[in-house]
Amino acid sequence: MKTIGYGNKDAKTVLIQPAGKHEIASLEGGFAAACASAAEDIRMIACVIDDWNSELSPWSAPAVFGNESFGDGAAGTLAGILQLCEDTTKSYIIGGYSLAALFSLWAAYQTDRFAGVAAASPSMWFPGFTLYMKDNRIKCERVYLSLGDREEKTKNRVMATVGDEIRNAYDILCRQGIECVLEWNEGNHFKDAPKRTAKAFAWILERLNEAQKKEDSI
Repeated sequence: MKTIGYGNKDAKTVLIQPAGKHEIASLEGGFAAACASAAEDIRMIACVIDDWNSELSPWSAPAVFGNESFGDGAAGTLAGILQLCEDTTKSYIIGGYSLAALFSLWAAYQTDRFAGVAAASPSMWFPGFTLYMKDNRIKCERVYLSLGDREEKTKNRVMATVGDEIRNAYDILCRQGIECVLEWNEGNHFKDAPKRTAKAFAWILERLNEAQKKEDSI
């Protein structure tokens, strides 16, 4: 797995972001925005995804646009990512945009390695995913969810379910006692993706900082 690193290699908090090649140019700026209010140094590792629909899909599913179906390569991708998260003295936050955000949610159901999930405009329309969430419990303590306020206003019947499904996901996580927020952004799925992703990571970083302050005060 090809990776690109940003920030201090010795930082105790590490952001993990699966990212497509089309996102690489904006990653450094997004990282800086996410960490602008951080209390300490942060590291980010971007994991470059070559085959988006295959490497990030938790299970096979038919195409919902075009002719490209979804594979089941998420387990292999997660195995590679976990090799980057072996230092138990560090906190790891996983997150991303679109299908990478959905993958990040799924990953936190497989392992307790992640302190939080930053899921910006996740592909919650993915067949069967909220049912999976209902039947299982996520293994992290905090989750950020967001969606553009026009994303559910599409003629594609499958993708139009994204609004209802992310509301369901938020309700499921809240009922399970997970610290969670659902933020609505202006615009469709393709507006301000780097900005939305940075906001997602920043929210998790703020929650971690607050938790650390409480722990230190005890």
